[in-house]
Amino acid sequence: MDITRFATEQLTWHWNGQLRPRLDGLTDEEYSWEPVDGCWSLRQEGTTTAPIAAGSGTHRIEFAFPEPTPPPVTTIAWRLGHLLVGVYGARLASHFGGEPVDYRSYDYPVTAADALDRLDRMHAAWISSIGALTAEEQATPVGPAEGPFAESPMLALVLHINREVIHHGAEIALLRDLYAHRPLTG
Repeated sequence: MDITRFATEQLTWHWNGQLRPRLDGLTDEEYSWEPVDGCWSLRQEGTTTAPIAAGSGTHRIEFAFPEPTPPPVTTIAWRLGHLLVGVYGARLASHFGGEPVDYRSYDYPVTAADALDRLDRMHAAWISSIGALTAEEQATPVGPAEGPFAESPMLALVLHINREVIHHGAEIALLRDLYAHRPLTG
């Protein structure tokens, strides 16, 4: 049984039928919208108050280590940055020969259109890469790039990335719903 095929189909179905259509029409205002005070986002260099602000371009992604409890609400820009770097980018680099990507050196997209373009390209590269895995490669340990999960099989990583994309995609969809129904006055 080709389990990776089913995992690939699961993510592809979610992407094409749910998540990607929900991202159509994302505006720059929505991308950076903060539904509550104290959100983590992408901010212009020098304007953040978060314990850690990382990135190499004009904007930095905010975070803390260890993460506070409860963690701050994050914007769509932050969540897309996480998908680009920590979910797709790092794994494409570590396991499929993609460009090296990390939170500290990434040049984060300032506009919604740029973020979605990058997300589309990374998603396509991920689907292509995992779709080409052989049964033997599915069972191969992922190695040191996955830290304490180094001995886990590649299939476990594929399923984890599915969860991450579905999870963060749902959060982004909810933020879009909240934005669409926000009070327009007062």
